[in-house]
Amino acid sequence: MKLVAAVLFSVISVTSFAEECKDAVVLVHGNTGKPSDWNNTYQKLMSDGYYEDQIFRPDWGSKFCPSCNNHSGSEEYPVRDAIEAAVNTSCTGKVDIIGHSMGVTLAAQQIIKLDVANKIDTFVGIAGAWKGLWSCGVYPFNVWSSTCGSSGLSISSPLLDSLENNKIADKVYSMKSYMDEIVCGTGVCLVNGSHSSQIDGEIDSFTYAYGHFGLQLFTSSKQIELINTPAIETTTNTQTSDDSYMTAEEEELYGSYW
Repeated sequence: MKLVAAVLFSVISVTSFAEECKDAVVLVHGNTGKPSDWNNTYQKLMSDGYYEDQIFRPDWGSKFCPSCNNHSGSEEYPVRDAIEAAVNTSCTGKVDIIGHSMGVTLAAQQIIKLDVANKIDTFVGIAGAWKGLWSCGVYPFNVWSSTCGSSGLSISSPLLDSLENNKIADKVYSMKSYMDEIVCGTGVCLVNGSHSSQIDGEIDSFTYAYGHFGLQLFTSSKQIELINTPAIETTTNTQTSDDSYMTAEEEELYGSYW
């Protein structure tokens, strides 16, 4: 009986650990953003059984000068440290990363610099400017600012070219909108025939009828679904129409996020 009880306890313990053991998650906010921008996603993760020490929300960049931030120096370190900490502490040995806006390209840059793409299970890029911003111009004839410079988001900048065709995760997804007032700020969303928020080598791309910040706020359930979806054989760079609209209550509360 003691042997049976011991075996049963071991099975229960292993099962319990497996249920609790989840990939560490890194949430990277956008330009002039803050960790609390991820509150919807954070609360959803917690309600789905994640622990606080499994979720990393680095705080990077100036909060008052959006044109001052780029992908070089002080902006890099908090994101790099968070990814390193997540990799070193994840009980699965894998990490999931969700980025918003400039946080998409900043997180990808750090994955490549740290050479940890093999440690990243899922990468979800929300409203990123992977292919650049027309509002920044085309490098080297770009708008004269840090955000749009060689380490910024002008089209064909050295920074963006350094990300091109590099593996950043086992599974890559993007979320985009043709109503994005930042990525599509000039009225044009496409760069070289693709939406600028689409990522090289992505498994799928999801289109929503939200603005730049609504994409982050109102897709938390989809974000969590994607990081918990096993890798499957599929055609890359396909586009799935997954349009979602705000309820009347959400529009009243968050109409400014369109």
